Amino acid sequence: MTAEASVSAEPVLLDKLEAGVLTLTLNRPERLNALNAALTQALSAAVERAAADPGCRAVLITGAGRGFCAGADLRELYERSQELRAAERAPAVRDFLERIHRVMNALDSAPLTTIAAVHGVTFGGGFELALTCDLIIADKMARFCFPELRLGLIPGFGGIPRLKRDVGNAVVRDLLLTGRSINAAKAQSVGLVSQVTAEGDALRVARATAAQIGKFDHETAIAAKHFIKPIPHEELRREIELFCALFTRPAVEAGLRKFVESTDALPYLP
Repeated sequence: MTAEASVSAEPVLLDKLEAGVLTLTLNRPERLNALNAALTQALSAAVERAAADPGCRAVLITGAGRGFCAGADLRELYERSQELRAAERAPAVRDFLERIHRVMNALDSAPLTTIAAVHGVTFGGGFELALTCDLIIADKMARFCFPELRLGLIPGFGGIPRLKRDVGNAVVRDLLLTGRSINAAKAQSVGLVSQVTAEGDALRVARATAAQIGKFDHETAIAAKHFIKPIPHEELRREIELFCALFTRPAVEAGLRKFVESTDALPYLP
């Protein structure tokens, strides 16, 4: 499976398991693979299936079309919140975040080597998804960003604790406080990306990397993963609390409404 758009209606495409490696392709190219309920549920099922398969040793995650993932489907989030009374919105958002966190934590802790092969837009929730993976391999046109600040929010899918786990505070503050994007070369220089490839070559390099990893003892690799990549559970819980507190503010509702009503061809760009 390549990064080309698929005509399949399936939100996540699964390649045939080959040499212990399973490739998952986010498949909403018309929305730059924005994470809606259906895609998230399909991703959760695919990760659970891979983790339970004794023949699966590595999972590669890529995106169909022009980008890896533009983040959460804010239109879906806004429309669902508008269907609720004001007092119901915070509990509903908390439930939504906790379900997303379960998926992200399952991927983060899976007894597999996980590699994100990213290209183009890797923003918001898409960036957070990539951060759950053990390795990020990016083609040179990939860009990383947390644009949530413009909506009056913080990343809510575990991005802050995982970014802090991987890189220095100066990078964390710059990304979170400015909303600016960084390119693949910058991401590699600060230790976020392990390899930068030619345009369109990230998935091929990810497969070659998975093949290299597969030469060594699987149990040792997983033991090492759990040792060097602890899940920051307490900070993840605090992130949910802060996101829920911010979400109920009028400024956030106004920001989401502006996003949803935007006629801009690329409203997710900061």
